[in-house]
Amino acid sequence: MTLLANNHAAADDVGATPLTALRGVFATGRTRSLQWRLRQLEGIEALCEEAESAIAEALEQDLGRTSVEAWLGDIASTKKEASYARKHLKKWTRPRRQPLPLAHRPGRGWVQHDPLGVVLVIGAWNYPVYLNLAPLVAAVAAGNCAVVKPSELAPATATLLSRLIPKYLDAEAIRVVEGDATTTQKLVSAGFDHVLFTGSTVVGRKIMAAAAPTLTPVTLELGGKSPVIVAADANLDVAARRIAFGKLVNSGQTCIAPDYVLVESAVAQEFVEKIIATLAHFRADEAHPTLPIVNGRQFDRLGTLVTSTTGTVVAGGLTDPTSLGFEPTVILDPAPTDAVMVDEIFGPILPIVSVESLHSAAQFINARPKPLALYVFTSSQKMGRHLINAIPSGGAVINHVGMHCLVPQLPFGGVGASGMGAYHGQWGFETLSHPRAVLAKRAKPDVALLYPPYTPRAIRLMRKLF
Repeated sequence: MTLLANNHAAADDVGATPLTALRGVFATGRTRSLQWRLRQLEGIEALCEEAESAIAEALEQDLGRTSVEAWLGDIASTKKEASYARKHLKKWTRPRRQPLPLAHRPGRGWVQHDPLGVVLVIGAWNYPVYLNLAPLVAAVAAGNCAVVKPSELAPATATLLSRLIPKYLDAEAIRVVEGDATTTQKLVSAGFDHVLFTGSTVVGRKIMAAAAPTLTPVTLELGGKSPVIVAADANLDVAARRIAFGKLVNSGQTCIAPDYVLVESAVAQEFVEKIIATLAHFRADEAHPTLPIVNGRQFDRLGTLVTSTTGTVVAGGLTDPTSLGFEPTVILDPAPTDAVMVDEIFGPILPIVSVESLHSAAQFINARPKPLALYVFTSSQKMGRHLINAIPSGGAVINHVGMHCLVPQLPFGGVGASGMGAYHGQWGFETLSHPRAVLAKRAKPDVALLYPPYTPRAIRLMRKLF
C-alpha cells in the first residue's frame, strides 16, 4: 500500500488496497488482545487531552466553532466515550455462560463477542472529531482494524485527524483515508466487514446501496426532523433555555437539534415570547448577530427555507452572505407543507406551531417519518412517558434536548428514515462484534439412540428430549 509521509492513504489509493493490508494485520491476531484494545482507547483519550488546542483551532477554521463548543461537542464527549469503554471493556469481552437444556447435557454453552475484522467509519462534518472517533472507540473496543474516512467538508479537521490518529493509535491497524464522495463510494464497495456511516438520509441510502453487492452490514446514523412538544404544564422558562441552547449549538447544525416545536395553544404566546427573549439573552455579548454556516450551499438552502415559508418571522432573519452568517430565526405557525416543516433544517431556524392538545401533537409527528430524537417538556412524568411511548423515535428526552447522546450507557441510533443500528458504550462494542454461539460437548457419553437406524423406542425418547 502506498502511504503518504503522515501515514494516511492518498485519495486515489482506496478501496481494496487498504482493506487487503488491514486484513493482513487483523490476521495476525494482535487486535484481539485486551491489552491492544485498551492501548487504543487510552490513545484516543490522550489524543483528546493533548491535542485539545489543535482540535479547537481546526474546528474554528472549518465551522467557526467557539473553543467552548469544540470542547463540549467534540473533545469532552469523545474522551468520555473512550474512558467509559476502557473502564468496562474487560467485562464486555468476558464470555457469557448460557444454561443448556437437558438434551444437550453434559456440556457447556456460551456466547463470545468476536471482532468482525475491518470496519469502515464514515464521519460527518458537523462534529468531525466526535463523529469519527466515537465510532472508532466502538471499533477498537471490539478488537477490529479500521479505516476512518473524515468528511471533506471539514478539511482542516480531516487533515488533523490524518496526522493525529497514526501518532496516538496503531498506525498499521487503523488508517485514515481522505477524499470526496467518490472516495467514499470506492471504500464502501470494497467489502468491509461493517460500515458505520453518519450523515444525511439521502446519502445513507446511497451507502446502503453500495454496501448491498458485498452484503456488508451497515449502521446508519442519519437525521430527520427531531420535534419538541411543550405541554401547557411545562416549566416554560426552563423549556425556552434548553430548547434555545440546543438550537444554537454549532449554529443548529446538529442531527439531534430541536427541529421544530409543537406547543399547546394555551401557553403558545408566552412560550414564543420566552424563546425570543432567551435567544436575545444568549447572544447579547456577541459582536455579530449571525452564526456561521458551513458553506454557501447550506447558507442558500437555509435562506430559501425562510423566504418560502407561509409562517411569520417573529425574530431574526438577518443574513450575511459575505461571512455566510445566519441570524437565529423564529418562525411562528408555518404551514405543515412548508419546506421548513418538511425538510431537515440543520441550521439556526426554529419553527413554532401551536396545537390544541398533546394528542394532536402526537398525531402530527406520527404522520411524518420517524425522527432521530423526540423531546417532551412537561411537569408530569406520567404524561412524558405516555408521549414517549405513543411516538416512535430513535431516542427521546423528557425535559431537555440532545443530552441522551452524551450518555455512554445509552444506545444512540435512529429508526426508519432516521437510521438503523445503534452504538455508544456497550451497544457500540456489540454492534461491531459478532455474538458467536459456542457449544462444548464431551466425547462421552455418546447416546446411541441419536443415530440410525431409529427404533420406535428411540423415536419416542427423542420426542421427549428435543
